[in-house]
Amino acid sequence: MLQPRTLQINGEARTVTAPDDMPLLWVLRDILGLTGTKFGCGIAQCGACTVHVGGAAVRSCLLPVGSVGARPVTTIERVGETEAGARVQNAWLELEVVQCGYCQSGQIMSATALLNRIPQPDDADIDAAMAGNICRCGTYDRIRDAIKRAVAARA
Repeated sequence: MLQPRTLQINGEARTVTAPDDMPLLWVLRDILGLTGTKFGCGIAQCGACTVHVGGAAVRSCLLPVGSVGARPVTTIERVGETEAGARVQNAWLELEVVQCGYCQSGQIMSATALLNRIPQPDDADIDAAMAGNICRCGTYDRIRDAIKRAVAARA
């Protein structure tokens, strides 16, 4: 028998009933209806499923919900309510980063986690933080420019 668990999702306590080994991605999408986080590869290689768990960018497609515990989870649906998330989202819009858009929620989540961790990242920091976030449309230059614009917006 499955036991209900309470997760802190986007600042709200949400009770879900799911097996411990169910990936957080499917809890978010299928149980809670938060479909902004995307399924891409299912092996944590593309970054489309990136969310913040305890403030860190993680791939939710492989993270078992049973390992989340009390750590807060933030998804693309609410990251714009944070200071860094709002700057990143505004920069994305200003520079028209999005082409097809499928990877962009993961890209934004990774970029926001970077700015939360390193407020003034250099190119090497950006490369390291964004590695593994694949954009099939090739908007990498616009993504880098948007991250730099989000940094400048803080000043």
